Amino acid sequence: MKHFYLFVFFCISINSTFSQRTCATYDYNQKQEVSTYASRLSNRTTANNRDTVPDEQITVPVVIHVLYNNTTQDISDAQVLSQLLVLNNDYGKSNSDIANIPAAFSNLAADVKIKFCLARTDPQGRSTNGIIRKYTREQVWLADDAMKFSRSGGDDAWDASRYLNIWVCNLFGRNLGYSSVPGSDPQKDGVVIQFDVFGTTGIVRKPFDKGRTATHEIGHWLGLLHLWGDSQCGDDHIDDTPPQKSYNNGCPSFPHTSNCSINANGDMFMNFMDFTDDACMHMFTIGQKNKMRSQFSIKGIRNSFLNSRACDSSLIVEAGSLPLDTVVKASLISVYPNPSANYVILENKNSTELVDKTLKIVNVMGRQVKTIELKSQRNIIPVNDLQPGIYFLKIEGQDKNITIKFLKL
Repeated sequence: MKHFYLFVFFCISINSTFSQRTCATYDYNQKQEVSTYASRLSNRTTANNRDTVPDEQITVPVVIHVLYNNTTQDISDAQVLSQLLVLNNDYGKSNSDIANIPAAFSNLAADVKIKFCLARTDPQGRSTNGIIRKYTREQVWLADDAMKFSRSGGDDAWDASRYLNIWVCNLFGRNLGYSSVPGSDPQKDGVVIQFDVFGTTGIVRKPFDKGRTATHEIGHWLGLLHLWGDSQCGDDHIDDTPPQKSYNNGCPSFPHTSNCSINANGDMFMNFMDFTDDACMHMFTIGQKNKMRSQFSIKGIRNSFLNSRACDSSLIVEAGSLPLDTVVKASLISVYPNPSANYVILENKNSTELVDKTLKIVNVMGRQVKTIELKSQRNIIPVNDLQPGIYFLKIEGQDKNITIKFLKL
């Protein structure tokens, strides 16, 4: 069987009088096989799986892990938000510099119809602004995933099936950032960006001050290769991106041709997957759009994002409305899948907290719609007869009650 190996893509900036972006495909973690995780994810089917609808707006919840050793690295909320704006403009074909695309390529520019939002609920259903700030003793980080683990001074990933994890930190030397590819180890899945090339305001440096490093790296996270396929006159497996000899940097003049060019239009150096300066990156193509959106298809690695409601603040578990001990107990109880269309599993592996308790399902109007006696630590609750909407799972027993929000699809 043909195996595919896990690669990360990392971008390098040469800090010299002619600052430029260069990148390489880096084989890391002893060539860990993507197929192990990819097959597991693509074959994972639940009652909630659905396919994409043509040109539907796909929403990707994002959590930003800001790792800082000093106040300069602790970038502001405004800088984070400026990066989200860039991502939504670039992936939505609403970037102001799209008018700079040469006429020869303008008809290929695509609205990818992927939207990025800061998470509103964390994996436990609690309120969040989607930004985690963590002081670390590490002054610099190598491109070795150490920043993705609390045990090494970084911060652990949130559930990679529901969140795009982005670590913003101080990378060693010339590194601008790197990304995992679809099917990677969920604990390492996400994007790492150098703190001073993230966003467009605050602590940013030219010529990487327009947020295009994150646009580029997330393209890798969604399955795109570099335009030249990381080999001379190579192939990125996208039909509408012309072959080119190698990467471009700086801001070339159109047309830029080589002995690999198929016509007088030459390289698509204004594409986000080349290595030109931020100000000279303007577009994804229709073919790249189709490739990225295929990751969310029914068998796609990132299909689970279609059911992620992490940007829905209505699912927040309001701790202030519950007794403290109730909130603690609720955090130990697993309710999954949530959202769900047909069933929900209510489980507590650490105790018999659920045994001989009564579960009441209440709608947002306060009306009780179902009552179930819980007889074990793991209970499968049918919900296919409920109307879509928000419900409250109320667990009643001898102690104080526990309430958990649930979304019926």
